Amino acid sequence: MCGIVGYVGERDAVPVLIEGLHRLEYRGYDSAGLAVVHRGRLQVTKTAGRVQDLREKLKSNTRATLGIGHTRWATHGEPNEINAHPHTDTAGRIAVVHNGIIENAEQLRAQLQDSGVRLVTDTDTEALAHMIAAELAAAGECTLQDAVMRTLRRVEGAYGLVVLDIKHPDQLVVARNGSPIVLGLGENEMFVASDVAALVRYTRQVIYLEDGEVATIRAADYSTTTLNGGQAANKTKTPTTVDADEGDYDLGPYPDYMRKEIHEQPDALRRALLGRLDDRFATARLGGINLDARDLRSIRQVKFLGCGSAYYAGQMGAMVVEELARIPADAEPASEFRYRSPVVDPDTLYVAVSQSGETIDTLMAVQELKRKGGQVIGAVNVVGSAIGRECGRGIFLHAGPEVAVASTKALTNMAVNFALLGLLLGRVRDLSAASGHRVVTGLRTLPEQVARILASEEDIATIAHRFAEADHMFFIGRVRGWPVAREGAQKLKEISYVHAEAYQAGELKHGPLALIQRDMPSVVIIPSDGLVAKNISTIEQIKARGGPVIALTSTDIPEGLADAVIRIPRAEPELEPILLNVPLQILAYHTAAKLGRDIDKPRNLAKSVTVE
Repeated sequence: MCGIVGYVGERDAVPVLIEGLHRLEYRGYDSAGLAVVHRGRLQVTKTAGRVQDLREKLKSNTRATLGIGHTRWATHGEPNEINAHPHTDTAGRIAVVHNGIIENAEQLRAQLQDSGVRLVTDTDTEALAHMIAAELAAAGECTLQDAVMRTLRRVEGAYGLVVLDIKHPDQLVVARNGSPIVLGLGENEMFVASDVAALVRYTRQVIYLEDGEVATIRAADYSTTTLNGGQAANKTKTPTTVDADEGDYDLGPYPDYMRKEIHEQPDALRRALLGRLDDRFATARLGGINLDARDLRSIRQVKFLGCGSAYYAGQMGAMVVEELARIPADAEPASEFRYRSPVVDPDTLYVAVSQSGETIDTLMAVQELKRKGGQVIGAVNVVGSAIGRECGRGIFLHAGPEVAVASTKALTNMAVNFALLGLLLGRVRDLSAASGHRVVTGLRTLPEQVARILASEEDIATIAHRFAEADHMFFIGRVRGWPVAREGAQKLKEISYVHAEAYQAGELKHGPLALIQRDMPSVVIIPSDGLVAKNISTIEQIKARGGPVIALTSTDIPEGLADAVIRIPRAEPELEPILLNVPLQILAYHTAAKLGRDIDKPRNLAKSVTVE
């Protein structure tokens, strides 16, 4: 959720920290701050607001070679300057930046207050700074790493944190439990961040910390340990090369990341399909799942687990798996799955879906499955992410870095990869070679078809502007159109703040129809399938009650039936949901733009949900 950056080396730390925070601002943007060691003293600068506000507040003569920074998405306390990170101890010796939630924070804060410590913020993080300082004061030969580890043994909850001590101006101590932390390896310099986006300008060699690990970084080296039953053990870690560079995070000619990422979808699809289509056997290649034909045939059910758009993509995936492989498939929110004591079937293939690979509810679901002997693969967009490492096998999405909070190209690549999985499962069963070739051809055509949709952006924008003043909107779908409707409603509400609800078309008569009125538009999704007549009937029911209708379709519908029509190219029926999503992204984008929203930084939301 929040963004963390740290630096130790020879160059001026302040520009590195500010640039890193700017790259991570999509993870949290209600306040920002940094702490550096300047002339032997701790200098902390914080502000409520954006990283640009912090940049303007900094003293021009501040230069340091050690520092930490943070951009916040509030969980404890209001988003103001006092509660902004970094947090310090009373003496100004220790500074801490922290992502996650300390679940026993109230107990720890009470203990500190009972011992005479005066707390000045409402945060859980401040307690850590005071506790680490107390450990250092209590033990004369205690290292900073020892003090951090002793403190963390008293902590319950999730954290990714970096600690600075002015009496150790050559090092930072870093720890992870449930919230991502990555180390960047430079030449006589080291970096730390909560996301590689903050690092790729300086290095592509990184170390991903595992849960329970603690690291000390210095300019010339680093060391890692792990907390195991209260005992620390030395660990050696192999660097990973990040498959991204600085240019992947530049806006280029686009005004914001969401529009950029919408237009990157044809290329993202080409990357996802590259080397994965087998024309000879009319099937798909997904070597990363490590399942041979016998393993694939033994699967009796597929279950997708994800949150938000990843869950809706899982619903699309479940539908295409059932259609192509003819085995039961469904999707469930990972946040529900992990808490309901699920029955884990050893013959079910579970697919954990997450763009970042760090979504905490999905990660916890994976760990629950592994405890119960379930077979689970990951579908992630970040190599080395927690879910990818926990699963040990899976499907890499190949969407490229996604910065905007509202997922676009990652969602599209999730859906196309699940179509590949459905094709693979189908061809080891009863899906004919002819049907397999039809799907392979359809998949290969998708990038060009998405490009054609993007070419009609201006027409879709006109429709968006026409209905942008509506306070409420329905999204209606049936069968293949249902998960598309859910995702479309999600996109509109999260970036435009227009109240949007998705309903199955057949359920309208069972309550929602009572809400239809002249100022409530309905977006009706009409794929080219055997249900076109049913969907036309749905539009007629809405129109009979005075409701405006936007029809999204790949087929012909009666002239004048809808108030506005968005047309897409016709695809293979199983693949049409992939195309139907794209115009809804554009519709949501231009609605939000018309209303003057901050599209990349919607209120109350952040990109990677690493806290509960």
